[in-house]
Amino acid sequence: MSIVCEIWFTISWLLDQLPKLCPVNRATDLAVLKDKFEQVGPTNPGGRSDLPAMDVFVSTADPEKEPPLVTANTVLSILAADYPVEKLACYLSDDGGALLTFEAMAEAASFARIWIPFCRKHAIEPRNPESYFNMKGDPTKNKVRQDFVKDRRRVKREYDEFKVRINGLPESIRRRSDAYNAHEEVKAKRHQMQSGSDPSEPLNVVKATWMADGTHWPGTWSTSSMDHGRGDHAGIIQVMLAPPSCDPLFGSSSEENLIDTSEIDIRLPMLVYVSREKRANYDHNKKAGAMNALVRASAIMSNGPFILNLDCDHYVYNSMAFREGICFMMDRGGENICYVQFPQRFEGIDPSDRYANHNTVFFDGNMRALDGLQGPMYVGTGCMFRRIALYAFDPPRYKDRGGLCSGLCCCCGGSRQKRKQVQSNLTKKTELDSISMMAGEEEDMEMQLVPKKYGGSSALLASIPKAEFQGRPLADHPGIKYGRPPGALRVPRENLDPATIAEAISVISCWYEDKSEWGRSVGWIYGSVTEDVVTGFRMHDRGWRSIYCVTKRDAFRGTAPINLTDRLQQVLRWATGSVEIFFSRNNGLLASTRMKILQRIAYANVGIYPFTSIFLIVYCFLPALSLFTDQFIVQTLDILFLIYLLVITLTLCMLALLEVKWAGITLEEWWRNEQFWVIGGTSAHLAAVLQGLLKVIAGIDISFTLTSKASTEGENDEFAELYVVKWTSLMIPPLTIVMVNMIAIAVAVGRTIYSSNPSWSKLLGGTFFSLWVLMHLYPFMKGLMGRRGRLPTIIWVWSGLISITISLLWVAISNPQNQFSSGFSL
Repeated sequence: MSIVCEIWFTISWLLDQLPKLCPVNRATDLAVLKDKFEQVGPTNPGGRSDLPAMDVFVSTADPEKEPPLVTANTVLSILAADYPVEKLACYLSDDGGALLTFEAMAEAASFARIWIPFCRKHAIEPRNPESYFNMKGDPTKNKVRQDFVKDRRRVKREYDEFKVRINGLPESIRRRSDAYNAHEEVKAKRHQMQSGSDPSEPLNVVKATWMADGTHWPGTWSTSSMDHGRGDHAGIIQVMLAPPSCDPLFGSSSEENLIDTSEIDIRLPMLVYVSREKRANYDHNKKAGAMNALVRASAIMSNGPFILNLDCDHYVYNSMAFREGICFMMDRGGENICYVQFPQRFEGIDPSDRYANHNTVFFDGNMRALDGLQGPMYVGTGCMFRRIALYAFDPPRYKDRGGLCSGLCCCCGGSRQKRKQVQSNLTKKTELDSISMMAGEEEDMEMQLVPKKYGGSSALLASIPKAEFQGRPLADHPGIKYGRPPGALRVPRENLDPATIAEAISVISCWYEDKSEWGRSVGWIYGSVTEDVVTGFRMHDRGWRSIYCVTKRDAFRGTAPINLTDRLQQVLRWATGSVEIFFSRNNGLLASTRMKILQRIAYANVGIYPFTSIFLIVYCFLPALSLFTDQFIVQTLDILFLIYLLVITLTLCMLALLEVKWAGITLEEWWRNEQFWVIGGTSAHLAAVLQGLLKVIAGIDISFTLTSKASTEGENDEFAELYVVKWTSLMIPPLTIVMVNMIAIAVAVGRTIYSSNPSWSKLLGGTFFSLWVLMHLYPFMKGLMGRRGRLPTIIWVWSGLISITISLLWVAISNPQNQFSSGFSL
């Protein structure tokens, strides 16, 4: 068994190490980007930006689990980002259709008129108001304006009032709805009396949720009703902030203004609230379905050639992050980049990072290494996409002649004639003609763009060639084959009208995707818990490459679960998705020839790594088995074996140190990662394998959920959640390993002491390996102890049951009296 485990661990180690052979570090020059795309000159006297537009997606689903104040702060940080205002649009996807989220976004849009000019005036970092006002240190550091202290004090007061309004929204909505519902009941009662009906008959008045304007909320009501429940409501699109003009708009120094904005551009980016239509008994495909709805709606309303997606708790920590990402897209060869992935950074983690939430080994090691191959994987948030890559097009380098959208012209009404040059003062007609310049051979593009693939919206089809053209780098170098002329994107954006919004609402209906390729080959891919990895895999499989953008100042920051059970549940979801990938066509072993060999190995390892838990479990029990049986793991401890073991150990240590050095992580972070790898491998990974096998073989879908929850101690403590003990069945395997190894050590020590011929070498060897297992599981054991080292009753119960079971099994299997010459017995 140990040999089989060793072989598997060797294979697993190779799968992990081979993709790390070509690590790279990248850097950007934002000054060059500004000179290239925003330089004032004779052809651009107003200094208008020639950068492509960008649509930012923020997703939320439940205001109870994802507080609206957190979501509002994320949206505010996006709106305040340092990117051309007229080129930026933010879309919030509220998959719960909650009025609370809607009104919180309305409050955020109002507060943005104060917050964003303040950020621009004083170069505020970070531009999340909650994080900024809670920063430790001197807020006046590097501030030179004389009115900074006064402005900060005023904006801080406004933000405190903003928080109070957000926190009071649930009660405000409840009171308003109760008042309107009471009024409706009075009206119904009066109508009943006037019509001569029986007064004893109950009134048929629904308990609706009311908006501030006195109309029914079209989304989810507090009291579920037909067409107004969770998973059963109409589609909603509301433009909270209209698209700005293309020229700067300066404020004034009037005393009526909170701060002096006479030298500050007070325009705000477009902000749109979106809640896609949901109907009962219809598969909405969770987050992936919500993202695809945003892709379609944004294509009609703003059609930014680049899309950045963020979770509602991941805010913009570096206001220049958008420019950092666009540097790679606009660089030479950038037309072949499908997305730019930023590393995930977290706040609110306990100082010791007990459960390796920062995951620096993955984000600073593995992902940088993949950047030297075909690019990093997509990890769900903090990713800037090229829109046409989401539309399932091939990269330009796989087109000998013509571009990506060579067959779009017949769908969009353009001509198919080639042109030898394009005028610099590009109009809408010449833009479409320049797109048709990509024509070349027809191939199969026309068949790809029929409604069977993208749905029946002609406006959506017409937006695709525009997005492809606007996403090209500048054709200012002979080496750029697929470029656009300078100045092509300085034209003003088209205004939104009711017809455009109505068309956008139609494409977020739950039936729009029927008989189309959305979720199959177009957009975010359905069918997996980890839709992010699958979506990135499909793009790499078509030949696209991706980029890993590590900025000096963290681009984005978010939150992570610091509670043991919540962390295990998170890892379980990831591992379950990996098992699903292993048994699907998205397995890296089945990739096309367009994907590089080492990239395939990396994706193959994504689906294989949970299965290592089977062998890891066996290995964690081997030291205890050695102590129980009085047999060392190997038969003989000769000098050759010891030399072999020493060489292997030193080699692995040197490789670990090398990886730590080039990845820029600390030894403590590396050790925390190793510890949680064992904790997750013996719990969540094993459960994911079991769940996946039952689903594939027997069609049984099981889930591991919380069964009990302890109350939080010390609610004022920032890390109070760290000490909460929530029992889950995922804890049984590692708890069993801990108990078995502890009992084995006690048995071996007692047997050796009372033995007439003690074998201290076997005791020390077996005890060393058992302690090595327990050292890896130390954070798990510490998590079970809670804040004050008090084990919950259920832990004692499980420990006792496991101990009794193991003791009885040992007595049944072996007769200890035949093994000891003294009076010691079990």
